[in-house]
Amino acid sequence: MKISKMASLAVFFCICFIITVGLVNAERVFKVGDGFGWQKPGHNSSVVYTQWAKTNRFQVGDSLSFEYKNDSVVEVEKWGYYHCDASKPIVAFNNGHGVFKLDRPGPFFFISGTPNHCKGGQRLQIEVMGLHHHSPLIASPPDAQLAPSPQPSSGVFVSMTPGSLSVLLSGTLIALLWSLP
Repeated sequence: MKISKMASLAVFFCICFIITVGLVNAERVFKVGDGFGWQKPGHNSSVVYTQWAKTNRFQVGDSLSFEYKNDSVVEVEKWGYYHCDASKPIVAFNNGHGVFKLDRPGPFFFISGTPNHCKGGQRLQIEVMGLHHHSPLIASPPDAQLAPSPQPSSGVFVSMTPGSLSVLLSGTLIALLWSLP
């Protein structure tokens, strides 16, 4: 009886471990702008894409999906981003839907191919994390001007990575198996 109970428990935790690792390492597709999509922002919302980028964490292997009408999306270098210049595109789409695979860590820059749209805020800069990037789960505030006044720090910070999650699950499994009668 002990062996079957122990075997069942081991199988259960192995399945949980495999599912958890799969979820942690899953590639994701981000719809740029969520429900707003890829379009020229209104006069009072020119930072919509900046705010959207700050609320997401991008990793190598993820993809960005741009959905738009009567517009385009162009991946450019940093200079093209800041000057709204699409004359030297890395990649460009103008068919209403474009998907960009984030294939390396570092910055990526996207603009509308319509200069007035880009100057009106239709541009996106993101930072892609490497596969083994470690960062705290506590996000930094989006803008210094929007951030609340600093609070005293407790000095505690939590960071969860696939490796630390694996150790946690393995330790739990060993403790449970050890405690069986």
